[in-house]
Amino acid sequence: MIRSFLAATAVLSLSTAVQAQAPAPPAAQGQPADVGLLPGAELSADCGGLNNLAGRAWCVTAPLGQVGALADAYIADLATKGWLAAGGDENRVVFVKRREAGGCDGMQMVAFYDTTKTAVAELPAYLGFAVVPGDVCAQPAAEKPASETTPQ
Repeated sequence: MIRSFLAATAVLSLSTAVQAQAPAPPAAQGQPADVGLLPGAELSADCGGLNNLAGRAWCVTAPLGQVGALADAYIADLATKGWLAAGGDENRVVFVKRREAGGCDGMQMVAFYDTTKTAVAELPAYLGFAVVPGDVCAQPAAEKPASETTPQ
């Protein structure tokens, strides 16, 4: 998932994993309930002005050389709060958390930076968090066979 992103920054990374969590600031607009500001991260209200994420995700920023370790720290922190990494791709992790009343909540974390700039350790990189709406564990209704929906 995040490993491919890390491969591009591994040579640049000189930092170690973030280990302790700082007290969370008051909830910002769009901030998922279980995501706080970890040490090494700074709030980025505009998500760096990238990927049209401002207002759609809650973002933090850190230097590109440190964002991989920061992503790992967020994954570990969310695991302590009951979130399971359930999937994703190169730069995205999808989390799932069971609800007490049944069903599941979902959330995504995406790692990104401005790819129009040279990837150096000091370049700002971002982690964006967004809630997946609805019950991510709900089974979709079975589709009717074409013979039942096609007029004859």
